[in-house]
This record gives sequence, C-alpha cells and structure tokens, in this order.
Amino acid sequence: MATKKDARISLLLDNLDDAYNKTAWHGPNLRGAIRGVPVAQAVWRPHPKRHNIAEITVHAAYWKYAARRRLRGDKRGSFPLKGSNWFTLPRNLTAAQWRDFTRLLDAEHAQLREAIAELPPARLPQVPKGSKIDNAKLIYGIAAHDLYHAGQIRLLKSLSGKKG
Repeated sequence: MATKKDARISLLLDNLDDAYNKTAWHGPNLRGAIRGVPVAQAVWRPHPKRHNIAEITVHAAYWKYAARRRLRGDKRGSFPLKGSNWFTLPRNLTAAQWRDFTRLLDAEHAQLREAIAELPPARLPQVPKGSKIDNAKLIYGIAAHDLYHAGQIRLLKSLSGKKG
C-alpha cells in the first residue's frame, strides 16, 4: 500500500518527467525542444557572448548530475566532461558530438530519476551537503530548470531562422 510520502516521490517524478520528456499541459519540454535540432542550429548563437543550444544542453545535463550527486551524497568529479556549470564545447562541433551531448542529457536524466525513485521519503525535507535547499525543492527545482532552458532553446530556434 502506498503511503502519503510515497505519493510525494511519485508526484516529484511525474513533475520531473513532464518537464523533461512527457506530454504536459505547458507545451514543449526540454527533450522536445532539442529533438530534431541539427548541429548547425545547435551551435548558432544570437551574440558572441550568449549561449547556444548545445551549451544549454550540456549545462542541463550537468545540473541533473549535480542534483543526483547531492541526493545520493556522491563525491564530485564523475561527470563525463571536465568542468562544471557552463562548458566550453568544440568550436567545430560535429553531428556525432551533438548526438553524444543529447545522449548524455538522456543518461543523466535517467540516473537522476533512479536516484529520486530510490530516495527514502523521510529524506525529502533534509538539506543535502552542497545545497541550500531541501531534497524536495532540489527535485522540483531541477524540473523548473529544465523548463526554463526549454523556453530558451525554443527562443533560440526561432531566432536562428533555421528550420528544426
């Protein structure tokens, strides 16, 4: 029999999935925003000092990793790319590299989702090491982060004038 606290974990997982890759009332989610984006559009930027879709994608993957690490209490340093937060990507990004970045995002989402599903409900109000907010806020915050960047990506796609 499910308990009220188990229902909270389910609700957090549903919220995370709606923001990432499930049909939701708000429109496109993060995975939907990058689906079908060609590499030329992924590297286009509206200004030299602004981020592109590829950078936003890797940034989102990194923060899914960071949230998972905090939830599980894992040590830093296991993200597949060197650095943190915003990454310097190859200037001449290839289509294969772009696909690898989208796969990285998918993998980090799956691992985060697993960490949330395994989280004891009693730990939801606890503040994990390296965080200023409790686990519940961390989880729905990462969903909000996905939606924020989905909107940015949709705007970049529109501004780029490229189909995709």
